[in-house]
Amino acid sequence: MPPLLERFAELAVLDDLLVGSAAGGRVAVVSGEAGAGKSSLVAAFAEAAGARAQMLWGACDPLLTPRALGPLHDIARRLGGRLRDRIGDGPRGEVFDLLLEALDRPPQAARPVVVLEDLHWADEATLDMVSFLGRRLALCRALLVLTFREDEIGPEHRLRTVLAGLPRGLVRRISLPPLSPAAVAELAHRAGREAPDVYEVTGGNPLLVTEVLAASAEGVPPTVRDLVLSRLAMLTPAAREVAQLVSVVPSRAGRELLAGRLTEVDECLARGVLTANGTGVAFRHELLRQAVEENLSPVRRQSLHAEILRSLENETADPASLVHHAHHAGDDAAVLRWAPIAARRAASLGAHHQATAHYERVLPLAADRPAAERAALFEEYSEAAYHSGRAEALDASRAALALRTTLGEPVPIGVALRWVSRLSWWNGRPDEAREIGFRAVEVLESQPPGAELAAAYSNLSQLFMLRNENRSAIEWGERATDLARRIGDLDTEVHALINIGSAQLHLGDRTGVGNLRRAHEQAVAAGLDDHAGRALTNLASQSVDWFEFETAELTFDRIIPFLTAHDLDGYARHLLGHRARLHLARGDWAAAESDATEGLTGPVMHGGGLIPAMVARATLRVRRDEPGALEEARRAAERGYPTGESQFVCPPAIVLAEAYWLAGDRNACATEARRGLTVALRAEHPWFAGELAFWLWRAGDPAPAPAIAAKPFRQVIDGDWRAAAEHWREAGCSYYVACALSHGEPAEALRIFDRLGAVAPARRLRADLRDRGLSVPRGPRAATAADPTGLTGRQREVLRLVAEGLSNADIAARLSLSAKTVDHHVSAVLTKLGVSSRGRAAAEARARDLL
Repeated sequence: MPPLLERFAELAVLDDLLVGSAAGGRVAVVSGEAGAGKSSLVAAFAEAAGARAQMLWGACDPLLTPRALGPLHDIARRLGGRLRDRIGDGPRGEVFDLLLEALDRPPQAARPVVVLEDLHWADEATLDMVSFLGRRLALCRALLVLTFREDEIGPEHRLRTVLAGLPRGLVRRISLPPLSPAAVAELAHRAGREAPDVYEVTGGNPLLVTEVLAASAEGVPPTVRDLVLSRLAMLTPAAREVAQLVSVVPSRAGRELLAGRLTEVDECLARGVLTANGTGVAFRHELLRQAVEENLSPVRRQSLHAEILRSLENETADPASLVHHAHHAGDDAAVLRWAPIAARRAASLGAHHQATAHYERVLPLAADRPAAERAALFEEYSEAAYHSGRAEALDASRAALALRTTLGEPVPIGVALRWVSRLSWWNGRPDEAREIGFRAVEVLESQPPGAELAAAYSNLSQLFMLRNENRSAIEWGERATDLARRIGDLDTEVHALINIGSAQLHLGDRTGVGNLRRAHEQAVAAGLDDHAGRALTNLASQSVDWFEFETAELTFDRIIPFLTAHDLDGYARHLLGHRARLHLARGDWAAAESDATEGLTGPVMHGGGLIPAMVARATLRVRRDEPGALEEARRAAERGYPTGESQFVCPPAIVLAEAYWLAGDRNACATEARRGLTVALRAEHPWFAGELAFWLWRAGDPAPAPAIAAKPFRQVIDGDWRAAAEHWREAGCSYYVACALSHGEPAEALRIFDRLGAVAPARRLRADLRDRGLSVPRGPRAATAADPTGLTGRQREVLRLVAEGLSNADIAARLSLSAKTVDHHVSAVLTKLGVSSRGRAAAEARARDLL
């Protein structure tokens, strides 16, 4: 690369971050087009940092299917110790913890700088590692440097989601623009070249500028391909063959490929065709490698891949690399041998997308393999696809079931049926799930009882619990528990206890709280992370549904950090939606918006997991009278209604009924309320039934409140709006207070609506008062000027108290908010002010006269 012209500001940013990491971790996100000089910038920074930094480099490779945790393998070789020993077969959580432990250096030591290059090629597990490190930067002094090509990540690329989820106050973005015409002219002058049209040909791309100025021929070659091939032409035939061999290796070529060719390697290095890279050699840039590879004939390229495969199979190569070369060599037998190994390793590291890709590659080649082997591949593929959110999981599980049925082995058939049952539920087919679940039990009961039958019992228990058929859920859960205890199957015993505890809560039995907490503790002790997460996820979500807010808050505070630490993002995003619903009820709409947005940010999730966040955001938008609010409420209903389950049907029905009522469409309001009420009554859910009956009553239905309806909703319907308002006031639910007061004290109701920013209900109430010929209190005056910081009124209050030096707990007490809500506000303030600490926020507030 050329000397670093026009990159001094970017180097200064990296140096500032290195210094800033002394007080905690920082992230630098370096992006630009291919050849923009990202690697050169980081290399220059590393040289300038010297002994102040411990550089840990890891790179992603453009393999056919990326190797799981590829960059971490590079870093583990550098760090050694337990991380190097465990990265091949250790659980992903343990490997990540070992990395964090290695980065935990004493203050006097050099600061760790973790460089992860070319993340546009990253596998799923590597992106999870970035998220893991980002969430734990406060625990170490490391600087995390991430590089990627801006032109190679589309709107749906998961890297965008990962970057958006990093702590905003700790992240600095560095985008590398092309060099200016003046800089290109300066480089040409230094090279002793008269090249007036270099800028026009290269567009200021540093890599292309370097190649053009290094070309021996007069004039400017029109393409990188011509530049590279002209260099190859200067090599001896043997050295040219080495360069061609290296061109089909996506990362670097090591000694195992180049043994016996060291003279030719030295020639390539001397001519600038290749460069030293760790313990091997590589092209200086991916563009250059591709230019050489694409010039090879298909036959020559295939032959080189076969040569590399033969060499690597005798080494301890990563199986993903072997699959890559086997595929391009056209060696189906090698793909069939190595792809399942690569898939299992990827799945063990949580790289389920990569595991899925490997299985999709190998399954068409396995048509002639024995049925038992193909069934196992389909089962493994199904599990990987399930974890990566792919609808193909259900089809794969059915294919496995068909093969198991052909083989006629009852126990594997029963296990396959249970898995098809589970995936049918996840794909919104609860009736089909239950039918197949019963078939699994029927098949397995014909065999000696074992863990497979216990799991099938517990699967039925879960399906009944999800449908609110709670007594049946408990009965099947107890069957599962009895068998699991007899055979020592703790996994199923805990799974069943969660189902039982959840069903008890549905029935209003507080014993369920203790059972769910006990299940969580047992699961944590046994390392059953998924069960541990599900237990308290169920407790927190059901507590919100039943307006048991104290239990919900305590559980949120306990389980969300656990879910985050164990990368159980599906549960975490689900719970963020429920916490947003709690904030809505409590009147803290800023925190509700923050949680709902975070819950909806991330990879696509199928099923009902995101419905709580969708409902919370739709409710906010409906009440604020924002454009598109009704459509968002409909999308939540479209996802929830087909499940037939109260947890996914009733909340969307409530927000849709409210939206239609606020829009003046009483018929549509009544339709949605009746639809949800039918499900709520079947589930015997008093709070869902009460709120839906309230909207049905508001739509003009004269029927009395159902006997099961929760008391405050029934009181309003019965005309005792004062008692209802008092109940909601004691619960801290200001919006519900206003809804009750609107039937007797409209002026006070309007004050509450206006304070919350509930534009639509305030407008509807004022219109009703005008229609009745009553006086209408004026609404709040519009702000004379927009707040350039974007801070809400509550956030300004929090900022003032932060500037006074109060802790979050003190602020919570002063403003009568929960500590968790204050945490959200403080985080939002730091983000909107663009600072990374409370002290800097206070200084910024004083400098900008925000206090």
